[in-house]
Amino acid sequence: MTSFDRRDLGLLLLRLGAGGVLAAHGTQKLFGWFGGHGIEGTGAFMESVGYAPGKASATAAGLAETGGGALLALGLATPAAGAAAAGAMGGATAIHAPNGFFNAEGGYEYAATLGLAAAGLAVTGPGRISLDHAFRHVFDRGWMVPVALAGTAAVTAAVVGMRNQRVRKEKEGEQEALFEE
Repeated sequence: MTSFDRRDLGLLLLRLGAGGVLAAHGTQKLFGWFGGHGIEGTGAFMESVGYAPGKASATAAGLAETGGGALLALGLATPAAGAAAAGAMGGATAIHAPNGFFNAEGGYEYAATLGLAAAGLAVTGPGRISLDHAFRHVFDRGWMVPVALAGTAAVTAAVVGMRNQRVRKEKEGEQEALFEE
């Protein structure tokens, strides 16, 4: 079948939207574009929230977002692209989770939405208006979906777990006020 249907158009729109936002978000980290802070500034931030070493963490997050987002937008290597982007957003969700759900209060709403969209695209596939389809799905085989998602989930859980340990250790030495003044 060579004609496109509304599912293909919907997947294209979702890929372009989520992938474009992820790629732009990642270039803020990598290059300081679109008002971002680049590797140095993002690395300092990453270090301050428990991701160490900060520069390496900023580079990994920036590459996962930029590369994963660009590949999602193109519909190329969709399982790996979606998994990489979802993993990066999982790490971002860990930072924002203490602030609750809603983004307006610094919560994880935005990161979780992008991560779920990326994971959903990894599972669903790119549709027929994609480079994966043009290349006969060489980089989009069924077995790649669970491998990419499981691998990314394991790495993300390990990285977030180490980050949470660092944050807990830093807070151990801090004493909260017993009474409000």
